[in-house]
Amino acid sequence: MLMGGITKHETTMADGRDLVYYDDAGTTLPPTRSADTRQLEPRPPTATMRQDPLTGEWISIAASRQNRVFLPPADLDPLAPASRDNPSEVPDDYDVVVFENRSPSFGPELGELDLSGLGLGRTAPSHGRCEVICFSPEHEGSFGSLSQSRARTVIEAWADRTEFLGSLPGIQQVFPFENRGQEIGVTLLHPHGQIYSYPYVTPRTTRLIESINAFGPGLFQSILDFERASERVVLAGEHWTAYVPFAARWPLEVHMLPHRHIPDFAATSPEERDELSHVYLRLLRGLDALYDTPTPYIAAWHQAPVTVARGDIRLMLQVTSPRRAESKLKYLAGSESAMGAWIGDIPPEHAAEFIREGIAKA
Repeated sequence: MLMGGITKHETTMADGRDLVYYDDAGTTLPPTRSADTRQLEPRPPTATMRQDPLTGEWISIAASRQNRVFLPPADLDPLAPASRDNPSEVPDDYDVVVFENRSPSFGPELGELDLSGLGLGRTAPSHGRCEVICFSPEHEGSFGSLSQSRARTVIEAWADRTEFLGSLPGIQQVFPFENRGQEIGVTLLHPHGQIYSYPYVTPRTTRLIESINAFGPGLFQSILDFERASERVVLAGEHWTAYVPFAARWPLEVHMLPHRHIPDFAATSPEERDELSHVYLRLLRGLDALYDTPTPYIAAWHQAPVTVARGDIRLMLQVTSPRRAESKLKYLAGSESAMGAWIGDIPPEHAAEFIREGIAKA
């Protein structure tokens, strides 16, 4: 039994991948589940990373991802509970389920890697793990379409997976996220997210550590105090505050921070998880209420690395959307894509007012 009366059932798939059911508090589902009886091809070999000598970054070349399913009809939904006509990835009915990706960007091999240094032609195995988390058995939707009880189950799953994945050999950082909308590149309409576990500290987090070193201790608390005193706050509770950041890059961009220092989901309290299940739903539903059609977004949960900077980096949500008007998207052209020099389209204060209106409407 996990927090909040949520239960967990672990099993394996026909090809040996892990699959974990997370049942809502008060679920009507039975504790026993059907076995995966499919005849599956062996898992693809672990991909290979190559180092970019211009930046020192490691690029995973995962060619097996080219074969993944693209926008299938509902009766062939690979994330739906399996049926006679649809032998999907999930062999039985569920509330929330997590399983290893069949064609991962990282893994399935694990182990410590020495990625230090810089050179030409350097390669390394793409150790790590990529998991899919299905928020619901429904064919369409997103996190924002869940009930509060189901949202709480997903949050519990994020916390449990963060703790487990961070304990695996060689894992340096765990990253839960949701891609929503075909404009973002989503290939499945089923309500789901992913959890990546990297063999290195990601480039974005490496830059953050440099900023912490330059600013000094307490960067995240200082940011929270600064934003809470501004007109950019869009939602606030006892444990969480959501705001449009002072230097927002995207037309729609909202960050959310917990009020105390928490390095990752595993460190959150029951009270923080309970409130988050309300606040996060209100935020996403508010973004959807801005226009007549759903808002495309990336919802990225940035967590502290497994072994470094855990006393400095705080769990943070960053929701970003390229939607700059009802029928217009922001495309990353020359300055942003080539030089990383961003130009904002909308003043963050105006965006915050617009998002508050959407939250009120929702």
